[in-house]
Amino acid sequence: MHLVSVLPATGVDAPYTYKAEEALVIGTYVKISFGRQDVVGVVWHDKTETNFPLSKIKKVSDIYDVPPLLPMMQSFVEKVAAWTMTPKGLILKMVCPSYKLLEEPKRPLVYPCKSVAGGGAVTLSEDQGQAAHALRAKIGQGYSCTLLDGVTGAGKTEVYFEAVAEAMKADQQVLIMMPEIALTGGFVDRFEKRFGTRAALWHSQMTPKQRMTVWKGVASGQILTVIGARSSLFLPYQNLGLIVVDEEHDPSYKQEDNVIYHARDMAVMRGNMMGHPVILASATPSIETMANVQSRRYDTVQLPDRYGGSHLPDMHLIDLREAVPERGEFISATLHEAMQGTLKRKEQSLLFLNRRGYAPLTLCRSCGARVECPQCTAWLVEHKKSGRTFCHHCGYGGRTPDRCPSCDAEDSLVPIGPGVERIAEEVKSRYPDARVMVLSSDTADEEQSLPEKLQAIQHGEVDIIIGTQMMAKGHHFPKLTCVGVIDADIGMKGGDLRAGERTWQLLHQVAGRAGREVLTEERKGQVYLQSYMPENTVMQSLVSHDRDNFIREEIETRRMAQMPPFARLVGIILSGKTEKAVVDVGQKLAQTAPRSNDFIVMGPAVPPYAMLRGRHRRRLLLQASKNINLQKTIKGWLDTVEVPSSVRLSIDIDPQSFL
Repeated sequence: MHLVSVLPATGVDAPYTYKAEEALVIGTYVKISFGRQDVVGVVWHDKTETNFPLSKIKKVSDIYDVPPLLPMMQSFVEKVAAWTMTPKGLILKMVCPSYKLLEEPKRPLVYPCKSVAGGGAVTLSEDQGQAAHALRAKIGQGYSCTLLDGVTGAGKTEVYFEAVAEAMKADQQVLIMMPEIALTGGFVDRFEKRFGTRAALWHSQMTPKQRMTVWKGVASGQILTVIGARSSLFLPYQNLGLIVVDEEHDPSYKQEDNVIYHARDMAVMRGNMMGHPVILASATPSIETMANVQSRRYDTVQLPDRYGGSHLPDMHLIDLREAVPERGEFISATLHEAMQGTLKRKEQSLLFLNRRGYAPLTLCRSCGARVECPQCTAWLVEHKKSGRTFCHHCGYGGRTPDRCPSCDAEDSLVPIGPGVERIAEEVKSRYPDARVMVLSSDTADEEQSLPEKLQAIQHGEVDIIIGTQMMAKGHHFPKLTCVGVIDADIGMKGGDLRAGERTWQLLHQVAGRAGREVLTEERKGQVYLQSYMPENTVMQSLVSHDRDNFIREEIETRRMAQMPPFARLVGIILSGKTEKAVVDVGQKLAQTAPRSNDFIVMGPAVPPYAMLRGRHRRRLLLQASKNINLQKTIKGWLDTVEVPSSVRLSIDIDPQSFL
């Protein structure tokens, strides 16, 4: 009988001793009994000692015939755990499938991905060719991180495909991370056309059996290329040679629940640890990435012009304080005039509003009550098409009330403000003969699938598209020449550190959908931003196409305020069913917090969402200089406070949201 050290894939931070009938190599996947449940574990160390009698040590239940977890991957698990201050077992859980899936019979792989032969010919512009040469040269040369910085429509994908091809020729595995994996149907087809083979997909909408097939293919090295969401970073690659983070600025890369981590930053960490290049691609790079480029921690390759000679769109600001839409409407006369011209030319318009449903708020005219979620500090959003109201935070929903829930007044509820459904209603009333399509995450699963809807737009079967942020990312619609942003100020509200940056990025990406096909200087794409703050720096930089000046000002503002990337922020989120218990823990943390110029603790404060999913919440925010051991300081502090089991404490290193 042999003793083995096994890390269970659950919320623990250290391995446990088990016994096995044979010696097991480090990295072996095993099934173990842990507490009252069976879980997957991984043999973590080669030797173990214990004072327990052998008879009291549990036995390994099963040994799985899959390639062992590589030592480098074990180190990655430990480093991510240390950085995020998360138990190692929870990080390992993102790596391991469930024991039920591991026990299923083997199936033939559906993603061989072993050859780059058969792909279509690619013609690159001079700028693209130079950029591709620079990226190809990185393959096989150890760690590097390179920003592929190109305007919308510059052809960044074809450029980094050249680096992907170089890695695949060397039989190295490649990971292409994307923020919205549900929108990658066209990207997968594009990949197949380029390489003559399909890449494996990895995202949350896959069935368990599909995920298991991909997991085993990656673990065995038979799958060379994965196109995946943020969790694809934790697949057990055997020979990973390149990570591409497409749209690296996108906030979707930050996971806010369970294990809180930023996939872009962890991708850079993984490349650094394992000695392979990382490519960050974006037309609107994050301030953190631009600061790393300026400090020469990252390299940069630039594509300053659109591919094929097409021009960037003209940008127009509509001051809603002067160009007031008609009563009960939200589209200004200027934007209507532009849409009418677009329809006459048989081209397409996109109206962008980052707000799902019909109206974000329902108000009672009799008593002034707002229809709210019973589980969250949030309003219920009316979805007129389905006749229901929903909370977009916890998923609570029900039939749209015909009486006020507070005063029982009949026919007193009125919708306040627009969502995409309300804009569609206005458009259909004004343009009854136009073919109108609404695209948001609420409508993506209707009778017509999302890929079918996108294909219909590409084929010119839609005249006016009304969409949320899912329309801002990577789409290429040849006939789309007019973009109207209904409420350009929507992201500027609140005190978010990155409000200006995020608004600028999102609106720049949306504007980039216009006029991507070759148009003359006289017939460029047109973008209209409706705003109550046209003098704002964000709006002015968008209209003048002066991205670099905006980034310089944003970086300097952060530097002066000692905010990221020039200092560190950490969020500590407390939640529980009982408000008093949450408040008590918050006060104890504030009273025992370290005090120094390098470590400032703010709070506890009531966050904008004081209750979420039925749990009361409080937040503390830490601001620290970059020259201290942040995780060690926090751990020493938290160890002095006893947190009852009724209160959940979450640590958010480098928070992206302050809700």
